[in-house]
Amino acid sequence: MNDPNGCFFAGGRYHVFFQHNPDAPVHDAIKWGHMSSADLVSWRQEPIALANRPGRPDAYGCWSGCVVDDGGVPTAIYSGVSDDSYRSVVLLARGDRSMRTWEQTSTPVAGQPDDPAISHARDPYVFEAFGHRYALQGAGHTAGQPCVLVYDCDDLTSWHELGVLLPGDDPVAAMIAPANIWECPNLIRFGDRWVLLLSLLHHGRPAGVRYLVGDLTLPGPRFRPVAGGLLDRGPCFYAPHVLSRPDRTFMWAWAWERDPPPGAPWAGSLTYCRELTLAGDVLISRPARELPPGTPLEPGPTALWLDDTLVAEFDVPASPLVPPQLFLDGSMVEIFDGTATPCTTRAYPTGTSRWQIRR
Repeated sequence: MNDPNGCFFAGGRYHVFFQHNPDAPVHDAIKWGHMSSADLVSWRQEPIALANRPGRPDAYGCWSGCVVDDGGVPTAIYSGVSDDSYRSVVLLARGDRSMRTWEQTSTPVAGQPDDPAISHARDPYVFEAFGHRYALQGAGHTAGQPCVLVYDCDDLTSWHELGVLLPGDDPVAAMIAPANIWECPNLIRFGDRWVLLLSLLHHGRPAGVRYLVGDLTLPGPRFRPVAGGLLDRGPCFYAPHVLSRPDRTFMWAWAWERDPPPGAPWAGSLTYCRELTLAGDVLISRPARELPPGTPLEPGPTALWLDDTLVAEFDVPASPLVPPQLFLDGSMVEIFDGTATPCTTRAYPTGTSRWQIRR
């Protein structure tokens, strides 16, 4: 599994879809897996939501996207990939109220841009602003600059290009989020400010996730960043997806493997649910309050070890923004050290392994 997709709340349950190959621990024939929960702690596996279809625009995979309520109908908006060029089109799928049965379309609502400066565009994300509905796509060129594209999509079946929401040569964005392609854009409103999440693809390799804080303006719309930073400083965090509710903003991300045991029959995980808040121009990420508490951490320089291997080093401040705590779940390691920026990594215990916190 990899990217979370279409985080959605309906019928008293949280729904998280995700990139998934149910047949093997490799990235191939990607479908949308689906889990749901009433409390963000106990999760139920649901049937596969979207499947790649031979001879259709998603034959090579149903890649990242989002889910929205379109007039009472749960609607998935996703990147359909037809071959190993990885070039995609935007497809729709309509779900029933249980979100267990989906009808996938085959007519793209958006294709690849004609601009030769853009080699890839993908990962649609839909949001509302100024009384209208818009869609974003992460984009860029493997040998050039990134950008975020924006579309008018009041009618989800009829998209209209509106140009570039954020260019790669914006001075704030270029300094904080350098990349060739920006993937998985998420745009979130906090009061009168907006936050744009960007996953960085640099020379074909993931290079972490950044956030940009700024203003959304018309005409356009256009995003004007003024500040930003790291969303997670660990080596195994990528492609986050948010769920905005009236009073809270939740987020999940993909945690990839880091030197897994040879022949492991699994690959990829999602982080625990996190909650995002904005304090000034700083985006704070903390565990969702529904989660049981992690292992508390004391102030001062700290190291986490697994047997004789150093897993992570950090320094817990005396006055933390977030209660400092550590979450260990199998090979998943999530460290909230009291700062605004957590650390996600992976380590692989055996039946006789011992975790240690050293100071």
